[in-house]
Amino acid sequence: MSHPHASHAVARDYRVTPLNVYWEVTNACALACKHCRAMAVPTPPPGELTTEEGRAFLRSLRNFGDPLPNLVFTGGDPLLRPDLHELIDEAVGLGLSVAVTPSATPRLTREAMGELAAHGVTAFGTSLDASTAERHDAIRGVTGCFDKTIAAAGWAAELGVPLQVNTLVARETEADLPAVAELVKTLGIARWSLFFLISVGRGAGLEPVTASEAERILSWLADSAPSLPFVVSTTEAPFYRRVLLSRARAHGASPSARAAAPSGAVRDGHGVVFVSSRGEVCPSGFLPTAAGNVRERSLVDIYRSSEMFLRLHEASSFEGRCGVCEYRGVCGGSRARAYAATGSAFESDPACVFEPRAAAAS
Repeated sequence: MSHPHASHAVARDYRVTPLNVYWEVTNACALACKHCRAMAVPTPPPGELTTEEGRAFLRSLRNFGDPLPNLVFTGGDPLLRPDLHELIDEAVGLGLSVAVTPSATPRLTREAMGELAAHGVTAFGTSLDASTAERHDAIRGVTGCFDKTIAAAGWAAELGVPLQVNTLVARETEADLPAVAELVKTLGIARWSLFFLISVGRGAGLEPVTASEAERILSWLADSAPSLPFVVSTTEAPFYRRVLLSRARAHGASPSARAAAPSGAVRDGHGVVFVSSRGEVCPSGFLPTAAGNVRERSLVDIYRSSEMFLRLHEASSFEGRCGVCEYRGVCGGSRARAYAATGSAFESDPACVFEPRAAAAS
């Protein structure tokens, strides 16, 4: 998830400091989601970072300096981490803004969410992949998940904590997206993010939408966004920015400050970084190639100076259409999808239909 409170207004060079750090605090989860990146299991596997290792990792984040990144506790299900409150207290005490993405299981209660808020959590994330319980629960693998998700949205609103709802975009969910949009309009959320499937983990068993279908969905989203009562964003579809920017230019508007930023826009490994339950540092949870481990090397050092991240920070290092695209600084394509499709994180994103001028001229 993006942190619902995440602000791009603060000056931040994504080559130096990420906007969001995602920490998979555990690989355990009671759900069996069809698209689970983590291929989560019911109980915590051996080798996860201990409490002390987790605290040391959190303390190391101070070395990014100001502005500090936002921190997202993810999983698996963070509620299955026995020391979750202790780790949140450590992070909040360090001055980090903390979001949590609990799974919609019986553990997720109003009391549990209230306690997280009392410990200083400033945002929640949850998933809603269909407009009906039957469809959503079929994707999540557990009956009752839909009802729990709707209830959790109400609890977040009661607690006054911003909520981000994530929705899967795949062949199985595509036709239902307009109905999901109507449903989330009623939930009082802060942000709706459409996650375009990456074929990793259990997600390899689902069928992604085609590039032309993705473009049509993003055009629909751009049409719908101005009338929706929350922020709209995408996950693993950075070319949504190209859609928005080209529309703005067509209407004579100037590019946004974020689009024009010299360090470019957020994408896998640039503005976001993922730390697995075992401490491996990856560009994102959907690009499972580790550049190091926080048990052996600080996240700051890995993010700023490892060979993989140095290359991911520079859109000019990309190959194929993404490498010559005039929108590469604003978009850069999904590095995770490029990796899943080709084995290289630097190739073109196959879900984008755009033909760059340079490519067309060659």
